[in-house]
Amino acid sequence: MKFIASSAQLLSGLNSVSKVLASKPALAILDDFLLVLKDNVLTITASNGETTMKTGIHIDKVYESGEIAIPARLFSESLKSLPDQPLTFATDSGSSLIITWASGASKIPYHNAEDYPAMPVLGDESNSFSISAESLLNGINDTLYATAEEELRPVMNGIFFDLGPDGLALVASDLHKLIYCTLKDITSDVPSSFVLHKKPAAVLKSILTKVDEDVTISYDKRNAFFKFADTLLVCRLIDGNYPAYKTVFPKDNRNELIIGRSELLSAVKRVAVCSSQATSHIVLKVADGELMISAEDTSFSTSAYERLTCEYKGNPVEIGFKAPYLAEILSNFYFDNICIKLADSYGTAAIIVSADGNNGADDLSALLMPIMLQ
Repeated sequence: MKFIASSAQLLSGLNSVSKVLASKPALAILDDFLLVLKDNVLTITASNGETTMKTGIHIDKVYESGEIAIPARLFSESLKSLPDQPLTFATDSGSSLIITWASGASKIPYHNAEDYPAMPVLGDESNSFSISAESLLNGINDTLYATAEEELRPVMNGIFFDLGPDGLALVASDLHKLIYCTLKDITSDVPSSFVLHKKPAAVLKSILTKVDEDVTISYDKRNAFFKFADTLLVCRLIDGNYPAYKTVFPKDNRNELIIGRSELLSAVKRVAVCSSQATSHIVLKVADGELMISAEDTSFSTSAYERLTCEYKGNPVEIGFKAPYLAEILSNFYFDNICIKLADSYGTAAIIVSADGNNGADDLSALLMPIMLQ
């Protein structure tokens, strides 16, 4: 292998794929980048065994093709210490990669590329669809924070992608709150679904901000492939059946509270300071256009309340929530005004949606479980 490339150009590709590397990989070879040079394209691959990412860089000056596995940290650090300039990369017979620049050179040992795990391939029963990078990024942003950390129910540790005739639904839940986002312009006559673990979803979130074109998503029962531009991200899917999320939405939440999202979020944070350190409970009491938020911690003799004006249609309701869960939903919603739909009966979850009219109000909703009031 021998070629000349810009240090900044190569470092950009390394930084992109390095997001999937593990601090303690199961195999020693997964501490390496796989470099494959063929037809004036240098393909850089990184993997942690569960998630694999590769990107291609066009190389103008290629003298000899080849493939090697090279220690990721050592290779990246070597390039970071150099100012942007043309570098010559060449392998020698002693299993070393020699990097030469204007005033010096360095030598890094490499490993046999054949020892690097093979990229997964799609099975015969696979599905595929395309989605804009912006829509996919928004869907991940809307749901990722609601994923769980469940050892006994691993399907809750990811985002559920549910494709059907009515659109593509992205769902996440930690059993205390559930976020449901629907992208109605992505449809399929044949229903299909998969659960993407939160870790590769976070990787996607970090790289999609710089992507302008569509993303092609292909998947089977084991893996999902996200292809855009010169980059491919392959993720091991979570095995298992996701709960029937549509059935948990209550049907009789006829009481509707409409209020400014930022106004409510600020009040919740102020009052929650005096909530019990053990439970973080706050109480919402609403009637006749007024919402009162209160909290107390009898152990430390602290309490707080705040009254807010609001629009309200329905019977008087008093309901409790964990303040961090309510604040998290309000912080991640982007609407100016929200509608909280409440039931008369105790123990029924609240539904939170937009109250701003025709701006996707039906496309994003949250379900928040209440807590028992003393």
